[in-house]
Amino acid sequence: MKKSQIVESDIFSHFISLGYLPRWIVLIIDVLLCAFSLWVASALVMGVYVEPPHFESLLPLWAVYLLLVCVCVTTFWMFHTYSGILRYSNFVDIVKVMCAVLGQFVAMFCINEVAHALGGKLIFMRWTLVFYAIVAFLLLLLLRMSVKVVFDYLVAHNGQMKPVAVYGTKSAGIGIAKMIRSSDNLKFRLAAFIDDVPDVNKKNIFGVQVLSTHNADKLLHFLAKHKIRTIVVSPIKLKEIDPETDLDIFIENNIEVLTVPSMNQWHENSPMPATMRPDFKNLQIEDLLERPAIEIEKSHIVSQLQGKVVMITGAAGSIGSEIVRQLVNYKPKLIVLYDNAETPLHNLRLELEERKTHCPYVLCIGDMRNRSRLENVITTYRPNIIYHAAAYKHVPMMEDAPSECVMANVMGTRYIADLAVENGVEAFVMVSTDKAVNPTNVMGASKRIAEIYVQSLFRKMARTNASTTKFITTRFGNVLGSNGSVIPLFRHQIEKGGPVTVTHPDIIRYFMTIPEACQLVLEAGSMGEGGEIFVFDMGRPVKIVDLARKMIRLAGYRPEIDIPITYTGLRPGEKLYEELLNAKEVTQPTYNEKILIATVREYEFDDIVNDIDRLIEYARLYKSYLVVSQMKRIVPEFISKNSQFERLDIESNQQ
Repeated sequence: MKKSQIVESDIFSHFISLGYLPRWIVLIIDVLLCAFSLWVASALVMGVYVEPPHFESLLPLWAVYLLLVCVCVTTFWMFHTYSGILRYSNFVDIVKVMCAVLGQFVAMFCINEVAHALGGKLIFMRWTLVFYAIVAFLLLLLLRMSVKVVFDYLVAHNGQMKPVAVYGTKSAGIGIAKMIRSSDNLKFRLAAFIDDVPDVNKKNIFGVQVLSTHNADKLLHFLAKHKIRTIVVSPIKLKEIDPETDLDIFIENNIEVLTVPSMNQWHENSPMPATMRPDFKNLQIEDLLERPAIEIEKSHIVSQLQGKVVMITGAAGSIGSEIVRQLVNYKPKLIVLYDNAETPLHNLRLELEERKTHCPYVLCIGDMRNRSRLENVITTYRPNIIYHAAAYKHVPMMEDAPSECVMANVMGTRYIADLAVENGVEAFVMVSTDKAVNPTNVMGASKRIAEIYVQSLFRKMARTNASTTKFITTRFGNVLGSNGSVIPLFRHQIEKGGPVTVTHPDIIRYFMTIPEACQLVLEAGSMGEGGEIFVFDMGRPVKIVDLARKMIRLAGYRPEIDIPITYTGLRPGEKLYEELLNAKEVTQPTYNEKILIATVREYEFDDIVNDIDRLIEYARLYKSYLVVSQMKRIVPEFISKNSQFERLDIESNQQ
């Protein structure tokens, strides 16, 4: 860069970094312009001989200008014309100036006529006041527009200001653009608008071009030509488009994508009055995978939960803690938080205290495998509703510890289900998983057996007692951001510089957000009559390697170049794809199109309970192969994959 360019850039940076003029200086400048306007108006009137040139004012010249100053200060104070920042002047500021000048004209005209009536002489020539109003308004307008134009020019030619394009031309997009133009603290310069409407290329907003995503080549050429490497997506546009695919044009070309909270979450920290400034953040993979929120029947949930005692097992986990956060909005009588994880449970208590929910709750440390502790908690607090989210969930780890998995997921579910019936609990909602469908691992099979137990228990009890506990199951896929999920792992690996590890190039998974999952749980609890398995419409599955590539690009790196991707092979018990229903299952619709009821194979309780007794007995003896063999007997579709227990399937086929 040449020396002259460096000096010029420094000058621009100096002007842009200047602070805002104090209000009293703006007021003085405006008053001086008004005084100059009166002199110009008098000269114009005298020059065209609108009034006799020998006019003699009632007051001496100094008194005339003193009177003008008093009137100007009063009207400027009334309309707060000096409170705005000159370089951010807008239509509202122009209207204020117009009202102030009109007020000055009316005030001086009235004073003039009163003076004429009392003293026989005028203070101002009448035509002078007319010309004054016109000249004063034009000069005050010119001042504000000149400062604005000069500042915008300096910003446009300042190399420190990053050119950005706003994706979205509706209210949120326009609001973001206004904020970018009015705040130099952001170091952004509005360079273009982008929309997905085909015929917007010839339009302009705020003097910048609007480009369409339908002409990708022209869009990318424009962005490259104007060195635009940052896109800001408005929150409304993010909801309208399919972020998983419609933003690929930017992500795959290593263009930074920023987003902001919804407009009602923006905070006022801009120096310009009434200007909202959101917090810009890099687009996260969760934003790309998130779908429109589920529309739930809150009235049903309120009627079920309000004034009730609600117990959550696994309350400190990803799902359990989010259930707690949502439950407090429905004003239950008491929330019983049951978990064996001391520190996470303590952290949840701190969060609830900070939120000041005013909803009573009690923390209970305990293990699902301890029936005495479960009985103590249930008989003490008498819950009306139980949300059972406690479980071991990590697939490879459970392949190495099938006995522990069975005792936690099967025996623990049996204990709390039996206690729910014995103590007259109204509803029992169990959190299950898509891995329970055609399971290929111990964890999925254990959850399927837990499903079978609670369903068969409900059917047996319902035959003799219509008011028995309603057992309801919810089934969904991987949860974004949950403890131990793939996204936090990838994020950690990218921060370390890679490599990002993917088990298989073809592995796919369904994803949903934690709030979505918990809304499903609450909705299922309110709509279920007992014995159902509710399945959520998970949308399209996501290829994990594509997920990894997008996360690398969102972090500002190039996959396979800056951050390598390595394949480690399928983990024990892992399969390439997950299912929400098996081949023999069909679904029935509910009043919520996103929630379906699975029609599954039914088991007789008296038959299945003996098999489960034997399974738990093997688990207590830590006989891993006997445990898994018994699980396969209970769930015939359980075929192990990439596991030490595949030999059991081979032996079964040979027999």
